[in-house]
Amino acid sequence: MSNSEKLKGILAQKIPAATLDYAVQLWEREPFSFQITAARKSKLGDFRYRRDRKIQTITINSDLNPYQFLLTFIHEVAHLHAFVKYGIEIAPHGAEWKSTFQRLMSPLLTVDFFPVDLLIPLQKHMRNPKASSSSDLFLMKEISKYDDKTINQEIVFLSDIKPGIRFLLGGREFEKGETRRTRVLCQEVKTGKKYLIAQLAKVEPID
Repeated sequence: MSNSEKLKGILAQKIPAATLDYAVQLWEREPFSFQITAARKSKLGDFRYRRDRKIQTITINSDLNPYQFLLTFIHEVAHLHAFVKYGIEIAPHGAEWKSTFQRLMSPLLTVDFFPVDLLIPLQKHMRNPKASSSSDLFLMKEISKYDDKTINQEIVFLSDIKPGIRFLLGGREFEKGETRRTRVLCQEVKTGKKYLIAQLAKVEPID
């Protein structure tokens, strides 16, 4: 079995079937080592250019739904393609990466690959893609509809609960306060300390 066939077998379990051939074609243009990792709170995927390695490595979290996995996959592949084309001195999420990401995503921005409810916020996001899709509230809310609801049906975005409601995050109990742009000022119940928590944090409300 060739490396491309191995990758196709792995991705077939993770991304929408209609996008599988395209994803493998991206690998064939610029091969890389691919790993699926345990969930990481700080990031959905990872690419770091190593000067001492001919073959670079891309990692993606295992717990992402198919559309989030695909978007993260192409986000990271865009890093590789940008570094190869423009050199390693470019900013990680600068103009070169943005244009590369837009170019690689462009063939997929149709109803043949994404449902309409995702396509609209995704098209808007791709006009000026951010360092992380997780910072796009509208897009993330739509993508989250495709999460596996059997894992934990009580999890919601912090942005979706009202001020004064208590919730669990990382095993700690907080009370939601006022929203400040992309973050919410919350108070930890046990210590009384206040923290700014991202609106897109997935939390478990307490009745």
